[in-house]
Amino acid sequence: MGAPKGHIGNPNGRPKGSLNKITKSLKEMILGALDEAGGVEYLLTQAKTNPTAFLTLVGKVLPLTLANDTVNPINPTLSSADKDLINRFMAQKEKK
Repeated sequence: MGAPKGHIGNPNGRPKGSLNKITKSLKEMILGALDEAGGVEYLLTQAKTNPTAFLTLVGKVLPLTLANDTVNPINPTLSSADKDLINRFMAQKEKK
């Protein structure tokens, strides 16, 4: 029997960071497809042949990964070589 009207079954709610069933299933399917496509090698190929899509993926995944790492917080500093690479990429993008 369910909880009485006006009361919820779990007053604490879902634990922080837990995934609902659909999200968990979708994540498992995506990771399974990635594994069958070649895993890391496939991602490296995509990074080289389709950098825009790859960087979009990184931009969506990385913040979620970093936000949960309280033990090793990130100090975002770029080397001069990284800055040069970003500037060249942006210059090429502006030409198109």
